Amino acid sequence: MVTQQPAGHRARIVVGVDGSAESVEALRWAARQAELTGSELRVLTAWEYPSFYGWAPANPGQTDFAHLAGQAQQDALGKVFGADPPDWVQAQVTEGPTARALVDAAADADLLVVGSRGHGGLADAVLGSVSTYCVHHARGPVTIVRPG
Repeated sequence: MVTQQPAGHRARIVVGVDGSAESVEALRWAARQAELTGSELRVLTAWEYPSFYGWAPANPGQTDFAHLAGQAQQDALGKVFGADPPDWVQAQVTEGPTARALVDAAADADLLVVGSRGHGGLADAVLGSVSTYCVHHARGPVTIVRPG
């Protein structure tokens, strides 16, 4: 957990947001932690072109995935902060695998925060999990905000 920092040093918290209810809760938690500790908050949304197996979209190249990711991020920020996020909040949308993007963004952060859909167990082993990847690969502390 991030503690209050000495004058002149501002801790940094990175939080992953994908537009899901779980990621909005993670953003709420991270925002409260940032407020309590005087940290800056970096909100990261990552996106990738989807893989298509055996079918293709009707209009390939017509979907702006970066725009959709940015909109999901803005919606989440609006739910937590309203129309005007504080100046200690930085938002970034990036292309790439979500788990890797979060671990890279948090390389020199004081805390990484992610939401969990709560599948756990076999579902994580079969489907993979951003939160599991972050716990195993992040260089610093990770907080997983569980549903409910």
